[in-house]
Amino acid sequence: MTKINKYNTINQELVALVMNENNLVANLANAAALLFEMLNHHWIGFYMVDGEQLVLAPFQGPLACTRINYAKGVCGTAWSENITLVVDNVNDFPGHIACSSYSKSEIVVPLRNPNGEVIGVLDIDSDQLSAFDEEDAKGLEMICETINKMIERCTK
Repeated sequence: MTKINKYNTINQELVALVMNENNLVANLANAAALLFEMLNHHWIGFYMVDGEQLVLAPFQGPLACTRINYAKGVCGTAWSENITLVVDNVNDFPGHIACSSYSKSEIVVPLRNPNGEVIGVLDIDSDQLSAFDEEDAKGLEMICETINKMIERCTK
């Protein structure tokens, strides 16, 4: 299965999981579990904006940092710049926040409200160097669009 096919399959399963549930935490928890099961990376989860910090939300994997400041680390930088970040080696990223010594590479995709403002991020850490590429970014951005719509529906 190609990467894009895998991401399309994940997205279809995600839609089926969240379409009849209106609880945001339940949907984010199932989204994290689905991604963890299908992608098999070290850590997969969400951080949601709370003032000037990202606060840990549903995730799968080992213990995680609870709060990340705006523009700090990979997650805070993706938030402040409102872009997807692919980091081949987290040790080379200025200001990387080491929540786990096992994390070697990372991808962070912003979650956005209908106005395009960042309301959270999807964070995925791998225990392998250079685990993510442009295809992963495109696939995860598609999945985050589904999550964005779900968040909007659940928070109305």
